[in-house]
Amino acid sequence: MTTKRTRGERAGLTREIVLDAALGLIDREGRAALTMRRLGAELGVEAMTLYHHVPNKDALLDGLVERVFAEALPLPAAGDSDSDSDDGEATDWRAFLRAYAGSLRTALLRHPGVLPLVTGRPAVTPATLDAVERGLRTLTSAGFALGPAVDTLNALSLFVVGHTAAEADAHPARTAPSDAAPGTTAWLAELDCERYPLVVEAAGTGAGTDDAERFGFAVDAMLTGFGAAAGLA
Repeated sequence: MTTKRTRGERAGLTREIVLDAALGLIDREGRAALTMRRLGAELGVEAMTLYHHVPNKDALLDGLVERVFAEALPLPAAGDSDSDSDDGEATDWRAFLRAYAGSLRTALLRHPGVLPLVTGRPAVTPATLDAVERGLRTLTSAGFALGPAVDTLNALSLFVVGHTAAEADAHPARTAPSDAAPGTTAWLAELDCERYPLVVEAAGTGAGTDDAERFGFAVDAMLTGFGAAAGLA
C-alpha cells in the first residue's frame, strides 16, 4: 500500500526547501519582503501549500533561525569520542567554541537579514535545541558544571550576534562607508592629534580596525576567561 502524499509533497517541496527559499528571499530583498504569499510565488505554489511544511509565520521565522545555526554548527572536534583524556577534552571544548563562534559570525554576515530574528527569538525547534544540547554536552564533558556551561554558551552566542550586528550596521551590504562619514578610520585620522594622539595613531596605522582580528581576539580572551572560571585553565 502506498502512502498518500500531501499537496506540499506533490509540489516537490520539503520543509528544508521552504526555509532555504525564505532565507534566499530575505538575503536578496530584506525581511520586509518575506510574506507567505510572496514565498509561495517564489516557489511556484499557493501560499496555503506552505502550511503543509510550516504551520504558521512564527514557525517559518523559527525555522530561519534554525537554518542559520545549522550553518554555524561545526563538525565534531577531533577527540569528542575520547572522554578518557583530560588534555584532549580541554582542547576540544576550546576548539569547538572557537569554531562555533567563527562559523556563526560567517553565517550571520552571509544572512544579515536574519540578525533581528536571532536576537529576538529563542531556540525552540528540535534542530536548534539539538545544537544547544551538543554544546552543553561538550562543555560539561570537559569539566564545566551545568550552570557555567549554560552561561558560557549564552555569553559567547550573545557576543557573536552583537559583534556581527555591529559589523552589518557599519558595512551595509558589505560596502565601504563614505570616507567623510563620522566614525570612519579616515575621519578619526583627521582628529586633533594633540588631544587624541592614540586615536589618531590607531586610525593612521590601522591598529584595531580589522573586524575579523578584533573578533578573534575577543573570542580567545573569552575562552581564556571561561576556562579560568571553570578551573580548566
